Amino acid sequence: MAGSYPELEAFIGFYPTSDLTITQNFYGHILGLPLARDQGNCLIFQIAETSYVGFCHHDRPFHLHPGLILTLVTDDVDGVYQRLLDHEVQVEGVPKTDETYRIYHFFTRDPDGHRVEVQRFLDPL
Repeated sequence: MAGSYPELEAFIGFYPTSDLTITQNFYGHILGLPLARDQGNCLIFQIAETSYVGFCHHDRPFHLHPGLILTLVTDDVDGVYQRLLDHEVQVEGVPKTDETYRIYHFFTRDPDGHRVEVQRFLDPL
């Protein structure tokens, strides 16, 4: 039926990592995301009530697609930016407004090189 959606309860996006310890430090300690589940070779962090991001250990080298961006949405873009600076995480410039997409944002990279964007929508969803 057009326009109907399945009764989904949550979303988890999974990404590869070469080191679960540094991943847990970055996402859990530095960004402050709660660890929702430790599955041994996969860690799942809670982003919002029903949104999660997971990282699974891979022994083999993996290649990141250059267009892949893990975006975290928050009203406190400047606070997250400062938290990253306080932990000496390199960022790709200061937070700024992008009028094309009507967002306020900045980019960084996690320890595995995944591009991470922190943003706030200027127009509510």
